[in-house]
Amino acid sequence: MPHHEAPRHETPRHETPRDETPRDEARHDEARHPEPPAHEGTRGGTPRGLRRELDTLTTEAYRPELAGIDQLSTPDLARLMNDEDAGVPTAVAAQLPSICAAIDATADRMAKGGRLVYAGAGTAGRLGVLDASECPPTFNTAAGQVVGLIAGGPAAMTEAVEGAEDRGELAVADLDALAVGPADTVVGVSASGRTPYAVTAVEHARAQGALTVGLSCNADSPLAAAAEHGIEVVVGPELLTGSTRLKAGTAQKLVLNMISTLTMIRLGKTYGNLMVDVRASNDKLRARSHRIVALATGAADEEIAAALTATGGETKNAILVLLGGVDAATAAALLESTGGRLRPALTRKAAGG
Repeated sequence: MPHHEAPRHETPRHETPRDETPRDEARHDEARHPEPPAHEGTRGGTPRGLRRELDTLTTEAYRPELAGIDQLSTPDLARLMNDEDAGVPTAVAAQLPSICAAIDATADRMAKGGRLVYAGAGTAGRLGVLDASECPPTFNTAAGQVVGLIAGGPAAMTEAVEGAEDRGELAVADLDALAVGPADTVVGVSASGRTPYAVTAVEHARAQGALTVGLSCNADSPLAAAAEHGIEVVVGPELLTGSTRLKAGTAQKLVLNMISTLTMIRLGKTYGNLMVDVRASNDKLRARSHRIVALATGAADEEIAAALTATGGETKNAILVLLGGVDAATAAALLESTGGRLRPALTRKAAGG
């Protein structure tokens, strides 16, 4: 791939008068260019302070070796971007111990009736809402059991809500509206690890006794420090400077996939690698439900159809009817006695329960 260097710009030198020290000059410069007032909720203190803070973040770092990518061919650009993405799973793997600890703690609280709540702004917030919205059809979770909060509310899913990410008080209001408490888990998501909405969400949730997780893509982030479980997936500078919807967004999606999926496995929402709690709400999912019952039982199509009809389309119940040789009411009672877990229900039936 051809290498294109960024054009060099000579910076004019500023001569210090002989009778003035650099410290004196700095004081004069501050007088001429005072710091603008701080924006409420901005953790950098002032806009200038925020710029200095961003300069320290790997997710914001500039890569001069990529300054000529706009002159590359599309195939070269695609290969370059693909190579960049290839390192993301390795960065996630480095955080597996922290991810697993967070998952086990989350599953423990959810098993006792708690909720899983994601909180973030921009791309991070949208990824949380996406993951939460996919749990009901995939795992038949109850309404409100997995929730995605995004700074600025639902409108921020499709368009930017200016300044929302800087307002920590919005996170407090959003969590209070859910009455978050000790049974719940709140996962703050922020590529930079300093977004006020996400950090404040974790701080406030922790003060209410909730389990807290901070997912960031920078090391030593305020978000991870504020949470009981810090997950810092450092993917490095982006192909486009500061565009954290790229590698950082991919890393966040992978981790959120793990948190929701493995938590649901721990809660008995699967039977082996089959989604036995799938909510068959459309033709595709009804066909998938039928196929899952077939894979789990090996029964004939007619038997599967009858079992699904008898159980009101509940995949897990239909499997228990066929493998356990019980009627729909008995299957429902067995599953109720095992907290909805199919494998223990089958074991209990085999033991004469």
